[in-house]
Amino acid sequence: MRIVMMGTGPYAVPTLISLYESAHEVAGLITRPDCGGPGGREMSINPLRHLAVAEGTPIFDPEDVNSNAAQIALNHFSPDLFIVCDYGQILTPETLNIAKQGAFNLHASLLPNYRGAAPIQWAIYHGETQTGNTVIHMNSKLDAGPIVARQVVCIGPEETAFELEKRLAVLGAGLVQDVIASVEKGTLTSLPQDQAGITRAPKLTKSLGDIDWTRSAEAICNQVRALVPWPKTHTHWLRDAADPLRVIIEKVGAEPGTGRVRPGEVIEAEEDRLLVATGDGSLCVERLQPAGKKSLLASAFLRGYRMSVGDCFGTPKRKDG
Repeated sequence: MRIVMMGTGPYAVPTLISLYESAHEVAGLITRPDCGGPGGREMSINPLRHLAVAEGTPIFDPEDVNSNAAQIALNHFSPDLFIVCDYGQILTPETLNIAKQGAFNLHASLLPNYRGAAPIQWAIYHGETQTGNTVIHMNSKLDAGPIVARQVVCIGPEETAFELEKRLAVLGAGLVQDVIASVEKGTLTSLPQDQAGITRAPKLTKSLGDIDWTRSAEAICNQVRALVPWPKTHTHWLRDAADPLRVIIEKVGAEPGTGRVRPGEVIEAEEDRLLVATGDGSLCVERLQPAGKKSLLASAFLRGYRMSVGDCFGTPKRKDG
């Protein structure tokens, strides 16, 4: 079969590799211009573009894949199938119909849960213990087509979005191959999505990384895991004798609370223990990165900075004027 791959981000890499390793012809790669990744991620290198260059595959990167000019170019590829993964544009019916046997999208959630650009991150952010991959027969609505294949995956209690994405990407490539085989055999079946179960996974923003210390320790742990590698989770050490110091919180653990302490207040700050109160429970900060400095274990941070019990993390007050 002649397959045109549409993808931009790292989640799509194993799928494209699996297409090259199959008996099918990768007729072209449709990707986004080099300006950033799906889900709001910053991305300086498009990994799919590098793969396609190495394989000698024609690359097409339109600003608008649904424009008349883009549709003319897509027709020149004479595709049997579009395989879409981590691409970043919604396809119109006219664009979808260019592929003779349809367009199929690999999405990193158990649809209809977490439709949108950042399903892996939002699943972890909300404390889900399971997620997975879903392949849909695409229509012109966002992640709304009928389900043709899915797989369920457990989320590790300390697994970050970066780690989970790599795991799901490899598993999803195999799921796509199963779908292509079913298309070839004429045995593909589909199931409409349950409209009552729809949840959303919008693009990430930098502001999402700001810690609200009134939330529970467990919720903040999930936030830290969800926002790796971007935009990362941050707060400020509100120092009495100096300007607030912005720090990225990189690794944490949740512990029981220790009584009535204001959220964000430092409970312990000695040797390798940096413990901070939250709205419910305490947060043990294991690794953090001060602004403009390298990442440090809590023990190294406490040796280099004079932090005391009673200090506070939070959002600095805006200066008047």
